Amino acid sequence: MRGLEAGDAEVFMRIAQITPLCESVPPRLYGGTERIVSWLTDTLVDLGHEVTLFASADARTRAELVAVRDQAIRLDPTQQKSELAAHLSMLQEVRRRADEFDVLHFHVDMLHFPMFEDCAGRTLTTLHGRLDLKDLGEVYRRWPHYPLVSISHHQRRPLHFANWAGTVAHGLPEDLHRPHLHPRGGYLAFLGRISPEKRPDRAIAIARRSGMPLKIAAKVDLADRAYFHQEIQPLLGDPLVEFVGEIGDGDKEQFLGDAAALLFPIDWPEPFGLVMIEAMACGTPVIAWNRGAVPEVIEDGVSGFIVENEAEAVEAVRRLPELDRRQVRAAFERRFSAEIMASHYVDLYERRCRVAPALPAWPLAYEAR
Repeated sequence: MRGLEAGDAEVFMRIAQITPLCESVPPRLYGGTERIVSWLTDTLVDLGHEVTLFASADARTRAELVAVRDQAIRLDPTQQKSELAAHLSMLQEVRRRADEFDVLHFHVDMLHFPMFEDCAGRTLTTLHGRLDLKDLGEVYRRWPHYPLVSISHHQRRPLHFANWAGTVAHGLPEDLHRPHLHPRGGYLAFLGRISPEKRPDRAIAIARRSGMPLKIAAKVDLADRAYFHQEIQPLLGDPLVEFVGEIGDGDKEQFLGDAAALLFPIDWPEPFGLVMIEAMACGTPVIAWNRGAVPEVIEDGVSGFIVENEAEAVEAVRRLPELDRRQVRAAFERRFSAEIMASHYVDLYERRCRVAPALPAWPLAYEAR
């Protein structure tokens, strides 16, 4: 069946997924948004929907791929390249083919807003980043007719007035990582990105005070190299600390599964925290700071411990034997599988197809507030 018709017992839709071009889909190494788009896209295909993915040519997907760039931007060795130009070219191709789809699902923040105003009612825009930035409020007031999806309830607080269609938590395939019920590593893990807001220095301090080894698997962005060299590299000489570097999906299960716990000592309003559910899928509990979406992801005393400071984190390390790694995995399966995520998005897609209002042709007038 093509398209959506009222009264169908099973509804199969034509869905376009529009992803950022910074990383491949899924990413070869670090990358959150593109990884979620990959899992969502493949799961929608498995559910019987007709899905088209607009991405770079190095994407691996079960959907129909529309390759809009020869490769993802970050690992492209070309020195001179324009991220903005690449995304505008992709959006123009989506615009050209827009009538082929029941729903256009964007993952590129607000970049598409000026180009799709005439069909905004059958779009969905998932916001993957922090929303407490200057200038964002005016954008979402200027284009209030785009239905938005948050990835946590906490994420949407700075834009409480925006046109929120729902909140959909991230999910990953249940068979991607096996649970490690008897970890052999005897270490604490830090996985993600070296940056001030991720606080790898806190993770090192916790390991030192706990007397447990720490393995750090993280990428260092160009913007964070000075922080790495000045603040973190001097701490890596401690014999308890091992810097592994950036790893991909193929190495995550062993890295996370053999760890006693994942440390998530953030110092920013985390929109979701994908690495937390990756750890949970491996049966590995999480010790996380009470910031951002952490309380929406971690069940304190079940899938990990939520802490306020280093002293509480050190105490949480001591209490790790209280947690059952089977229950950590069960918490993941109950709330954060890719199928659960996809089913929530399907509900939102159907709502868009059935009740999308007629909209005036773009551009719309904007009244400053």
